Formats: sequence, structure tokens, C-alpha cells
Amino acid sequence: MGLTPAQHQLLLAIRAHPDSRGPSVGELAGYLCTRHHSAVQLIDRTEQLGLIARSREDSNDRRVVRLALTRAGREKLALLSGIHLEELRRLASLLGTFVEPAPAHQ
Repeated sequence: MGLTPAQHQLLLAIRAHPDSRGPSVGELAGYLCTRHHSAVQLIDRTEQLGLIARSREDSNDRRVVRLALTRAGREKLALLSGIHLEELRRLASLLGTFVEPAPAHQ
């Protein structure tokens, strides 16, 4: 799909952020348990793919960079979610052939 696991986690973190302005770089670094400069490098690579966009629309502090998914980023996440759900369904049916159902408790 052309994404690293770290980029996938970045997209998920941006999508899940409760603030409509989007998360800051520092917030994402904390969420991803990485250092600020490492998060910036990850953001740079993901932005080059056209999956996220930066903005400085914080009226209180113009130094704060906020991040948002682009349309391509939202579409990539939707595609990956569909693939993951299909894989889980396949694995669930496969596990059902190896595991007997637990007896009902009375």
C-alpha cells in the first residue's frame, strides 16, 4: 500500500485527534512515543506523499503547526481499513476450523 507502519500510525493519530484544528507536531510526537525531530521527519515523508497537510492557523500562537489529513490520506486510511477488516474476517473463519466452541454454561 506504499505506507510504513509508522506512517499508518501517524494517519490514524491525526484522524482520531479530538481537536477540529488537528493535532500539533508535539502532540503527535507524544502519541507516537517518539522525539519531536523524529516526528517531524515522519511528517515530512508523509506530507511528500500528499497524505497530510500542515497549517499555522492557531490564532494564539503562530509557531504551532497543526496537521490534517488530505483527501488522499482519508482515502488511503479507508482502503487500509477495508483490507484489515477482510483479513480479520478471513482469520476468524480460519480459527473457527481449529478451535472448538466452548460448552455453554448452565
